[in-house]
Amino acid sequence: MGYIEQIRALVGHRPIILNVAGALIVDELGRVLLQKRTFPSETWGIPGGMMELGESTEETAKREIFEETGLTIDHLHLFNVYSGSELYQAENGDQYYTVSTLYTTTDYKGTLKIDPSESDTFEFRSSDQLPEKMFPEHRRILTEFFDLKHSNQKRQIK
Repeated sequence: MGYIEQIRALVGHRPIILNVAGALIVDELGRVLLQKRTFPSETWGIPGGMMELGESTEETAKREIFEETGLTIDHLHLFNVYSGSELYQAENGDQYYTVSTLYTTTDYKGTLKIDPSESDTFEFRSSDQLPEKMFPEHRRILTEFFDLKHSNQKRQIK
């Protein structure tokens, strides 16, 4: 039984705070790797997941990326930390708030592997190719990332 399951055994469906970490994996064309998840069906998002006891956020991002994609990532750069008052509810009734730590990296190795229990597919996408059906908070993160990237490119051109 993992940490979250142990907590849920104690508190039931009541709200808890979950720490999650992920990475914006950027290819040589500046596109970001997105994951089409099996749950909720057909929904795209940024690879990542929940922290386990004793992990740093960097370790969580690396472990989750490897588990979900088969890729090994390194040289993580903190992009931003997201939290807020939005209460989420899982299909089973579990309620939670998130504190999400996102990193960026261009340092990835391996071959993408699909775990059918978590993913349908993966694709690198640019800002003008974001899927229609995405987690709203992931769309906000990607919009912020691409806006910052484009504004930095304009500064370098001047």
